[in-house]
Amino acid sequence: MADSADGKAPRSAGTRPSGGASARGHLTSRAAILAIVMCAIALSLAYPVREYIAQRREIAALRHQERVAEQQVEQLALRKQRLGDESYIKREARRRLHYCMPDEKCYVVLDGSVVPGRPGGQAASSRTPPWYETLWRSVQAADRH
Repeated sequence: MADSADGKAPRSAGTRPSGGASARGHLTSRAAILAIVMCAIALSLAYPVREYIAQRREIAALRHQERVAEQQVEQLALRKQRLGDESYIKREARRRLHYCMPDEKCYVVLDGSVVPGRPGGQAASSRTPPWYETLWRSVQAADRH
């Protein structure tokens, strides 16, 4: 083997100097710094993005509430308009309160028949007792035993 003039073994064409290992380590530290910077950016953007999404949800909810309120306003305006009509008031007084106008003769028929759609027209035997009667009956039954 032929030694070089400085006494070192000759290098082959495909080998790198010993500084190649440090270049690879330097590249790894650059990647680590880049990863840390990317994480910092992601963390610094996470809170504003979360707040932005929350605000968009809140805006959507408020728009929905606004639509519901507008519908209620329309319904109330229609009701106000109806209540301003005297014929509607008279019709509702007759229907709901069984009101009889001064110049009319009204009759109430008490024959005991069931009128569909009217509360109180049901037979008394089919009615369930209130909860306190049921409770009191159970207490009395327990005392007897």
